[in-house]
Amino acid sequence: MNLPDQVALGTMHGKEAAIAPPLGSIGISLTVPPGLNTDAFGTFTGETSRRGSMLDAARAKAQAACEITGLAFGIGSEGSFGPHPAIPILPLGREVLLFWDNVRERAIVEQVVDQEPCFVSCIVAGYEDLDAMLARMDFPRTSLVVSPTQPGGISTKGVRSASELQAAIAKVIARSHDGRALVQTDMRANHNPRRMQMIGAAASQLAGRLKRTCPSCTAFGWGLVSVEAGLPCSSCGEPTALVQFELHGCTACEVQERSPRRDGMLEADPAQCQQCNP
Repeated sequence: MNLPDQVALGTMHGKEAAIAPPLGSIGISLTVPPGLNTDAFGTFTGETSRRGSMLDAARAKAQAACEITGLAFGIGSEGSFGPHPAIPILPLGREVLLFWDNVRERAIVEQVVDQEPCFVSCIVAGYEDLDAMLARMDFPRTSLVVSPTQPGGISTKGVRSASELQAAIAKVIARSHDGRALVQTDMRANHNPRRMQMIGAAASQLAGRLKRTCPSCTAFGWGLVSVEAGLPCSSCGEPTALVQFELHGCTACEVQERSPRRDGMLEADPAQCQQCNP
């Protein structure tokens, strides 16, 4: 099965800038369908809730791109941001790229985790309250969103200058019940350079994976499909929730191979063990 020359990319936020170079290096050109409203699959500011998982949203974007362009292959991208599960005061980002074969209905997925996303927010009573937040981010290269503190209000997105920011905050506060406004980083890819960088990293991983073929059926896209937990504790030997094995496989014929984790770790720290550190 040969790689396609042309693939549809489901985006309205300029993600082709990050995805096209890695895919181009393996001979794939991207087509961005005109008129595709990817905000219909969910928005970061909550006007439209995402239906299902990140994979569901990425698949829906890829399928929509295929439908509009008539191409047999599509790519969808989805990001998610929130508190770090281990250190809640820190943010964590995740980017997923899904390559969709619309004929065989198979997906090839790559993802990256960002330990330092540009994802910050602050509730303010005026522009002067933003000094600490602006010091933590790359403004105005990274845009801001100004919203009411209560859900359901209208947000001002894509704010890229101090004057715009001051005006947007004043407008929200004038209409608010509590005299405050929510200011947060704009997480749309074309307004957040850090996100674009991570999407590019995921695209590089995807390009590398598409070059690898299945040892059984020779279809492109051989790579990580799942993991198995159970890495033994170095102290008591009991299985932990950490990954012990990786499953690499083909999404065309479903052949899989089991191998130890790539970093060579054979035992878990007792701090990660429920028996030693309940």
